[in-house]
Amino acid sequence: MAADGDEEETKTVGKTYEERLEAVNVISQPLASKKSTKKAHKLVKKAAASKHVRRGVKEVVKGLRKGETGLAILAGDIYPIDVISHLPILLEEKNIPYIFVPSKHDLGAAASTKRPTSCVLIRTPKKSFDGQDLFDALTKEAKEFDPTTIVRR
Repeated sequence: MAADGDEEETKTVGKTYEERLEAVNVISQPLASKKSTKKAHKLVKKAAASKHVRRGVKEVVKGLRKGETGLAILAGDIYPIDVISHLPILLEEKNIPYIFVPSKHDLGAAASTKRPTSCVLIRTPKKSFDGQDLFDALTKEAKEFDPTTIVRR
């Protein structure tokens, strides 16, 4: 019986970063590294706690139309791809940095929702913010990405 219990434990353990990368779609550039993904999830948690976050495609687009700025974090494993395919172009037009993370489930959990989340917009903090250093680091990393140098897999 102990062997069955051990087998169940291994099934409930989450996927590794490398396993999540297998489900990532083609347009997911720039894709966050393992370390940056952890930073992004930590930032989303802090932003959700202090109400600096917009969750989901509809809310993010509405925020962009209202002129909100910040950092967009998009999930790379969205299917069908048409759900978020317009967002990178919209974000580039508004000069808002964005970065992809491998999993919509992890992004939803970090954003304090029970459902997977395809994208979040972390609004630029107007006053002191607990995750300001993470926000600045990820924004800098996302701004370094040049869309003309997309790597095809």
